[in-house]
Amino acid sequence: MNPSVSTRPATECRYDVVALGEVMLRLDPGDRRIRTTRTFDVWEGGGEYNVARGLRRAFGLRGAVVTALADNEVGRLVEDFILTGGLDTSWIRWHEYDGIGRTVRNGLNFTERGFGVRGAVGVSDRGNTAIAQMRPDDVDWDALFSQGVRWFHTGGIFAALSESSAEVAEAAMTAARKHGTVVSYDLNYRPSLWKGIGGPARAQEVNRRLASHVDVMIGNEEDFTASLGFEVEGVDENLTDLDTGAFRAMIDKAAAEYENFQVVATTLRGVRTATVNDWGAIAWSRAEGFVEATHRPALEIYDRVGGGDSFASGLAYGLMELGSLQEAVEFGAAHGALAMTTPGDTTTATLAEVAKLARGGSARVQR
Repeated sequence: MNPSVSTRPATECRYDVVALGEVMLRLDPGDRRIRTTRTFDVWEGGGEYNVARGLRRAFGLRGAVVTALADNEVGRLVEDFILTGGLDTSWIRWHEYDGIGRTVRNGLNFTERGFGVRGAVGVSDRGNTAIAQMRPDDVDWDALFSQGVRWFHTGGIFAALSESSAEVAEAAMTAARKHGTVVSYDLNYRPSLWKGIGGPARAQEVNRRLASHVDVMIGNEEDFTASLGFEVEGVDENLTDLDTGAFRAMIDKAAAEYENFQVVATTLRGVRTATVNDWGAIAWSRAEGFVEATHRPALEIYDRVGGGDSFASGLAYGLMELGSLQEAVEFGAAHGALAMTTPGDTTTATLAEVAKLARGGSARVQR
């Protein structure tokens, strides 16, 4: 058993992981730009969903997603992606479609990858979506968690969708902890989601309230500053001169204020170009103190979207299945690195690939 967190035995649980959040269609122009393309590849994705899907597809754990979709052909396409990802869809809430989306619709996310000096660009089209209209009592949370769930994951993207989203997250987190489920939360600050509803001040109000229900808090330096108000001092925004001591000081402050935090983890991304990043991670737990993942300078990036979510799923796997926080953060960093070598939000890595990289493997050809 990992000393940093205590999870329920798998034999007592129906699910290893349940995620709460929006699942959108990602429309990807490939090597082209959104503004000039004539074709798009279509994937599914969502900050919270990606974590559960990674735990299912890469790590072989049992998972489900709680979300809501408009019942039309687009919603059924999203469902088909979720089924391909191996997650239980029985907790999806289906909303009757009105014909053109006046009252309810499904979310779209147009994302181009960027290259060299041209950064990645994301354009969300997710107003008035089904999941944004969810209310706390739309799901029988006690019925879900009483079946046994080892790990529950949600985050700041879902909490920013509407006035009611944070209340839904809080209801789910409260029920999860009542039934002995570990709760993880990825701050995932997105300025575009918060700017129309109060900006950073509102983000901090919501996330600081939800933080009191969290066992494992995840984010990067921007997330902790914008969402919780803990600044990383003396580090520039591109992390070109990385000082992990500054991150340790930030984590110390967060852990001191939130005594419920059992683990705090942050990714370390130094952006040289859109396609070359320095990549690493640091984590802390009350039981084991600070650990740092293998730092990977000048990591080549194919598609950066979803790298943080894959870090979160690798970390969660390590905390559930491996024996130390050091192993967990290594698996998280390795999984995030591998996920950014392929297109789409979701991982295509295998447990064997993650374990090999986490334990020092190379990129030599496998025959």
